[in-house]
Amino acid sequence: MENKIFIACDTTSIKKIKNILKNSKSNKLKIGYKFGLEFLNSKNGRKFIHKLKKQVTFGDFKFSDIPNTCSSAIKAVSDLKFNYITIHINAGFKALKEAKKAAGKTKLIGVTILTSLDNKAIKEIGFNKNVKELVLHQARLANKAKLDAIVCSAQEVKIVKKVFKKEIITPGIRLNSKKDDQKRVLTPYEAYKNGADWLVIGRDITKGNIKNNIQKLINHLDK
Repeated sequence: MENKIFIACDTTSIKKIKNILKNSKSNKLKIGYKFGLEFLNSKNGRKFIHKLKKQVTFGDFKFSDIPNTCSSAIKAVSDLKFNYITIHINAGFKALKEAKKAAGKTKLIGVTILTSLDNKAIKEIGFNKNVKELVLHQARLANKAKLDAIVCSAQEVKIVKKVFKKEIITPGIRLNSKKDDQKRVLTPYEAYKNGADWLVIGRDITKGNIKNNIQKLINHLDK
């Protein structure tokens, strides 16, 4: 099976993005590029993505609003021709259904509980279920709304696969034990072993020498 990764392009610098695109080619990995709110809201971000061709692209907007706003926002960015686009499952079933309709050929990804949150954090927000119970509940809703993919922590892939049979994308991936601002993390090897289809990797690839970091990732997966 081909190992697939999205490189998280978390910067507002076009120069840095071009450097990531130039130095992240690999014949051993299928590579896509994830653009988050930082780049998507930057002055030149939209213009750059509009011109970007022949890449697998992921617009990580994480839409979360009333149904009409979610579907209208997805239509508003349709000219960017993203392969994937995200919506929070917490937006509710009606918003998910309307967003899916508006997305057309773009694959709509449902975002579960963010990997920066743990049981303590979701209790603070007001949820009375634990993370795993919530993610399973959300995966069922995403399946009911016929979403194309789910974003969840690699730690929850096995339970999500029980109720959701399409693509599973996992952020919170670390080659080492440094968690930064993430709580629920795993290594790439562990994530694929759990059944993830795509991994989202940012700093471990984009900081420092990108070509060397890609090779480190390949070596890690070959173990």
